[in-house]
Amino acid sequence: MKSINRATKGLLFAIFASVSWGFSGTLQQFVSQNETIPAGWFLSARTTIASLILLVLSAIIYRGKIFGVFKSWRSIGWLVAYGLFGLAGNMGSFYVAIQQGGSNGASMATILQYLAPLFILLGALIFQRQRPSKVDLVVFILALLGVFLAVTKGNLNELSIPMISLVMGIISGITAAGYVVLPKEIGKDNPPFVVLGWGTLIASLAFNLHQPIWVGVPHLSMGGVLGILGIIFFGTLITFPAIIYATRYTSSAAISLVDAIQPVITFVISIFWFHATLNIVEMIGAVLIIVAIYILQYSERHQVDQLSQ
Repeated sequence: MKSINRATKGLLFAIFASVSWGFSGTLQQFVSQNETIPAGWFLSARTTIASLILLVLSAIIYRGKIFGVFKSWRSIGWLVAYGLFGLAGNMGSFYVAIQQGGSNGASMATILQYLAPLFILLGALIFQRQRPSKVDLVVFILALLGVFLAVTKGNLNELSIPMISLVMGIISGITAAGYVVLPKEIGKDNPPFVVLGWGTLIASLAFNLHQPIWVGVPHLSMGGVLGILGIIFFGTLITFPAIIYATRYTSSAAISLVDAIQPVITFVISIFWFHATLNIVEMIGAVLIIVAIYILQYSERHQVDQLSQ
């Protein structure tokens, strides 16, 4: 009974994280489209506020350990790469994809970002010369077919979202892969919150160089303020601890299954909030992408779990 309770607790944490991420994506659509908050200012505000909160919390929880990421130039290099090419690249491209995507912006951007594990696989093939397995090839074909159906509705002459949203959605998937891979080296010796805090601060500096938070401040309604705070809270501050706790109570394979809830949650909320619509072909494409990435994640994590036993 105790093991069942622990597994249930882990699944609840994982479900909570996926729902939070999905809700955050929908809030970004509200902020970018309904409140018409410019991308440059929003990204500067989001990363500045989030990084300060994360670093203050890290200083309270870990005290002197928050400066361990600066112990070597190699560690600093990985941290800068994580902040610029992982966090900043992902947040920026994902927001623009949603902002330009119309009523289906949040759901389609989330689906495209969900391709991140596939881009990790392609990176290993290109840069590390790792030959793909049969499972990898099946996943690749399923994912490509899914993307084709989701963004064209099965018709090459028709896109379900503007081209700029499609391109930025794909870039968000690529940078999400970097978001996962780049912090691994420094994450071995430093708490996740510390790495995330400094990485977000680096992303904040990059965004503020382009659009300082104190310049061109848009008129913010109460809905806009609450939307930005909600994105910071649900999209950053509570999701990562939830995933960390989930890994303590249940298997990685179970978490990967629950992770597929994220694009579903985003789409369901978008239906009620933005009256988003997907036809049957787009829905089949979205399901194929989710199934393909789940197969890839389950296969890899199952191998890791076997090796660790």
